[in-house]
Amino acid sequence: MRCFAWAFAVIVALGVLEAPAAAHPLGNFTINHLAKISLHRHEAIIRYILDIAEIPTFQIMAERGIDPSRPAQRLKDWGESETGVISANLIVEADGQRLRLKPTVANVSTRLGAGGLPTLYFVDTFRAAYPRQTPPKRLDVIDDNYSGRIGWKDIIVAPQTEPTKELRAYPNALLGSPKAVTAVSLTLAPDAHALRVATDNPMVLALAGSPSQARSNVLSDRLARGSSDLVVAMLTLLIAIGLGALHALEPGHGKTLLAVSLVGARATPMQAVLLALSLTLAHTAGVVALGVALLAFAQFIVPENVYPWVALGSGALVVILGASALGRYVRHQRGAAHDHGDGHGHQGSSGHVHGRSDHDHRLLDSQDGRLSFRSVILVAMSGNIAPCPAALVVLLTALTLHRVGYGLLVVVAFSIGLATALTALGIVFVRGASWLSERRGFDRIARHAPLLTAVVISSIGSVMVAKAAASLVAVSFWAVATLVVTAIVGYALTPGHDHPAMSRREAT
Repeated sequence: MRCFAWAFAVIVALGVLEAPAAAHPLGNFTINHLAKISLHRHEAIIRYILDIAEIPTFQIMAERGIDPSRPAQRLKDWGESETGVISANLIVEADGQRLRLKPTVANVSTRLGAGGLPTLYFVDTFRAAYPRQTPPKRLDVIDDNYSGRIGWKDIIVAPQTEPTKELRAYPNALLGSPKAVTAVSLTLAPDAHALRVATDNPMVLALAGSPSQARSNVLSDRLARGSSDLVVAMLTLLIAIGLGALHALEPGHGKTLLAVSLVGARATPMQAVLLALSLTLAHTAGVVALGVALLAFAQFIVPENVYPWVALGSGALVVILGASALGRYVRHQRGAAHDHGDGHGHQGSSGHVHGRSDHDHRLLDSQDGRLSFRSVILVAMSGNIAPCPAALVVLLTALTLHRVGYGLLVVVAFSIGLATALTALGIVFVRGASWLSERRGFDRIARHAPLLTAVVISSIGSVMVAKAAASLVAVSFWAVATLVVTAIVGYALTPGHDHPAMSRREAT
């Protein structure tokens, strides 16, 4: 077994350490743009560059019906229409008066990205003539193109230089803090040179590119090699399983949810294995659903904007399950207090005291606040259903190369690796809880385990909902989290959820 594990690790390492994938360094979702301004006595000239990563390029080509193998003519048509879009959203004002932009001929080309998927590279030059043929005192440039998309955004004024060589090579040192300049304000001298340049450059988070995604993009490149060679295909599936397992070990709420849920439900190792199958189905379904949506509704869907909605939905489900578990615990505590006040049982006419039978105890156990295994599956699936971007790129590569069956198999293998790693961690926690249950004094702690489980699940759900809401609208994370926690506690403590009559029936 140990030899097999070492062999598997070597296979995965070879896959990861082979020639690096040509994936976009800032992430598969990005649309990156740069405006280079040169000032002249009678006009400003703006050289505008777009670098569009794999997934938005896939959407553009799907929407336009462009065949990646023969893109020339339709890409030219797209370039002409894109020039109009850029002109409308690139605002140049001279002393408050908006200038008309005159484009030249756009140059559009493609470059290979992850798995052989194309990326788009667009260049055009716009001329903005000054209204009085003399330099204005103030020139403002605002780039509002693709304002809702993540990516590198920069505006520079000659003789300034920029570090990306016109979005062809992004320095590694800047990948974690990409430029976000979308507006500049220039004070001009009579000879048209800039006396002062003021820019907006807000702090932004690191983009979708990450070491884990870069590793996982290896799958797309391996998929592009095809499945005719059985050895290559098997190696690809093994690497997919290994990369899925590595993805599961990255920071996230999934592992905590899984461990707490399994322990809280006192699940068995076999149930943990069944959970792995459920997680595999959930992750694969999420990837396929988003892939189909991108293909069918390319012009309406912004992929990176889908993830917060998925997180909001899954977080809401986790909140509901956590609130339900907390409510069950409170009901059980109220029922126990009621039974204690009744003398722990009822005396029948024959004088025999009817305590709780084993069957009654089993019924009560289902109501004592512990999660059922069905709830464990729902909690784990809701916390891990968001599709991994790398798996999505694999599916889009398969669609482009007309290898859908093979691509789905690779995605399933990736999901199996992810689910297996999570479930192995779950089994470790289950075994650890079983070992602790045999220790002296653990019973006192175990009595509060359902409460701890419900609180942890509710807290994680609240964080998920608050983060998703804060990324979708201008709202405070702490305000949303506080509101959700208040709602959970209010639901659990509401007397209407208590059923003392049922408790009495169970006790007789």
